[in-house]
Amino acid sequence: MVIQPTTFSSKSAAKHLIERYFCQLTEGCGNGACTNEFCASCLGFQPLDHNTAAIRALELYKMNAKLCGRHSTAFPDNSSAKETHPALSGDQVHYLTEEKVYEILSICEGKKDYSPLIRVIGRIFSSADALVQSFRKDKEQHPNTKEQRKTHQAKDEDKDEDDKERTTAMEQESEASASMEGATGSTENRLGPVEVSVDIEAVRRVYDRLLSNEKIESAFLNALVYLTPNVELDLTYLDVYNTNPDYLNIFIIVMENSSLHSPEYLEMAMPLFCKCMSKLPLPALAKLTRLWSQYSVEHIRRMMETFQQLITYTVISNEYDSDSLVNDDECVVAAAKCLKLVFYANVLGGDLDTGHNEEEEPASESSELTLQELLGEERSNKKGPRVDPLEKELGVRTLDCRRPLIPFEEFVNEPLNDVLEMDKDFTFFKVDSESKFSFQSCPFVLNACTKSLGLYYDNRISMYSERRITALYSLVQGQQLNPYLRLKVRRDHIIDDALVRLEMISMENPADLRKQLFVEFEGEQGVDEGGVSKEFFQLVLEEMFNPDIGMFTYDESTKLFWYNPSSLENEAQFTLIGIVLGLAIYNNCILDVHFPMVVYRKLMGKKGTYLDLADSHPVLYQSLKELLDYEGDVEEDMMITFQISQTDLFGEPITYDLKENGDKIPVNADNRKEFVSLYGDYILNKSVERQFKAFRRGFQMVTNESPLKCLFRPEEVELLICGSRNLDFQALEETTEYDGGYSKDCRIIKDFWETVHSFGEEDKRLFLQFTTGTDRAPVGGLGKLKMIIAKNGPDTDRLPTSHTCFNALLLPEYDSKEKLKERLLKAITYAKGFGML
Repeated sequence: MVIQPTTFSSKSAAKHLIERYFCQLTEGCGNGACTNEFCASCLGFQPLDHNTAAIRALELYKMNAKLCGRHSTAFPDNSSAKETHPALSGDQVHYLTEEKVYEILSICEGKKDYSPLIRVIGRIFSSADALVQSFRKDKEQHPNTKEQRKTHQAKDEDKDEDDKERTTAMEQESEASASMEGATGSTENRLGPVEVSVDIEAVRRVYDRLLSNEKIESAFLNALVYLTPNVELDLTYLDVYNTNPDYLNIFIIVMENSSLHSPEYLEMAMPLFCKCMSKLPLPALAKLTRLWSQYSVEHIRRMMETFQQLITYTVISNEYDSDSLVNDDECVVAAAKCLKLVFYANVLGGDLDTGHNEEEEPASESSELTLQELLGEERSNKKGPRVDPLEKELGVRTLDCRRPLIPFEEFVNEPLNDVLEMDKDFTFFKVDSESKFSFQSCPFVLNACTKSLGLYYDNRISMYSERRITALYSLVQGQQLNPYLRLKVRRDHIIDDALVRLEMISMENPADLRKQLFVEFEGEQGVDEGGVSKEFFQLVLEEMFNPDIGMFTYDESTKLFWYNPSSLENEAQFTLIGIVLGLAIYNNCILDVHFPMVVYRKLMGKKGTYLDLADSHPVLYQSLKELLDYEGDVEEDMMITFQISQTDLFGEPITYDLKENGDKIPVNADNRKEFVSLYGDYILNKSVERQFKAFRRGFQMVTNESPLKCLFRPEEVELLICGSRNLDFQALEETTEYDGGYSKDCRIIKDFWETVHSFGEEDKRLFLQFTTGTDRAPVGGLGKLKMIIAKNGPDTDRLPTSHTCFNALLLPEYDSKEKLKERLLKAITYAKGFGML
């Protein structure tokens, strides 16, 4: 019922009324059919924070507003409380347990009135102190006084110390068996169980039981709305986690709510809750991540989808421009930071390989004084690639995870990528400003196309920086230096010319490799705006990967190249290949190289293991897998030892002992994992150590100061270097632009696209090679390739020509479709060399 309050003269009565108004605004009366617009239980009522509710309560008192009956208020008076079951009295419930919830629920179900339970949930779930003490694992009385809390905290600290000792012991045990685990190339998640005081299974059971009731579900939502402002204040101004580590229980309990992804939560509760979570100190974030890593895939996926949906919901509900960036949206930023916890939980819970790391070589330095040193400055990015603080705290990298619980691709948020202005985001990332957030600090939400754009900006700025430094250096030293990396080569001696020039640069001043590349073919008139460089890269690779030279071996079954362990070429040749790959990334060129994925893993810092043989040496991998799976007598039936045999460049057999006196150590069921591990290590690492080190040295000369490692995974680096082999010419047609009088509706253009679409796979690749300088699609597909078709005169017998620097095709207006096809096929089949038009 609704009561019209009378006028009270006493101050105590007025205070009592204002308190009731406040409770009515914040907790409601519990009546699901309430029609009082000033009550939180009324349908359509917008939740208020405590400060607003207090002001509003005073206004309602002054205007003599409606007040719901006392029997259904959030805080019944003493007379009604005496007639109520003790379990239903809000004043007597200071925390919740699973048993207490079921007791209250049983009474409510008997009376068919859930308002007492709603009030209890509202009281407990809106109070940080009450929620911290709820759903504890221990059976002891929960501490209510300061003295009891201190005692309880001391017990928790002792328990944490015991957990640390147990975890350390487990890690030492794991290290002792590391060699055995190496056979599979991955290690188990060595983290000991993360101990928390909250009973997570009990929380899940309570949520499952209560969330099916719509009225009770809304109580959780309202409570979370009121809880988060106080939690944010605690985390912002008080050192609550360090004084009470159990404060983390709040986030553990709330995140078990399976309704967090619903629109009501996404709109009213989750934005501020994510902001609170992002304010947790680093040790708390790491502990929460480790805890979640022990959850099932279903629970981790649900949390991932919750944060993803919050980002998507917020992005599509707002409009962003250069004045209002998505980087300034606190909700999206907080959700991305929370998603990072789930991402690393996904990594920790997957198949980890924290060992098998390549040794880092010191970066090459010039023997001459740099301009910065002459001016008393230091290169700002000499500090190397940045390391994420959470990653460092957890002691794990994305690269360490061979197979995550959830594929990495599912963490990419496409709506966010669509609205992200990468030039602005890159500035925030590079400057490392504390006032601006960069999504490149959460690279898992970005797709390869967006990240490659960030890398492009980084490379271009580095080029401009080197150009500026060269100009200033010339003024200081009085010498005229070239602001570009210029290579003049002869087609017939391209390797010798390139090797000599690049080797001199790498020895004298490696920083010159980070200048913008310009290539000139001797005797040709082509001006390098990108197209000449593309052909230079292609010709160098064709020469280097020629099987007759013997630098690489080629597997017909996999169509992949691998380092020739018996190669007679010196290290400089392999360094040149590494430099070429680095320059291709740096100058935004796509290369036609065919390496197994293990090469890119090794470039990023991980050694090859047995599992990598599946890609690079599939026949050997299958043999070793059969050895591991063999159920018979390994020693008697296999008759193999720790000595292996290979053939050299001339076909002569050579032997290698995987262990000292390996020919005398038979492989049996007990040591076969070690054998497989050592075999994989020899094939992928030791046998090609000289060649790969030189190759990586060249690659790092160009990319060492680049954010490549912190942004890209190995498979994305391959895509960056090699492009995509998936050619969608329909997407290319939709994005192509026209010039010189052509348009998409011209007859010649319609004939052109019908002709191109009719080509076979090989002719389509030749067309791409002719027009763009490569037969691969860029990162993001052919839709990202801005091709231009320009009119090149009326009908003629001349062939079409192209400017590969600008992806431009110069097409005469042929008078028939047949002539167009004949001329185009001849042009793409016999195209080679550069000339000035």
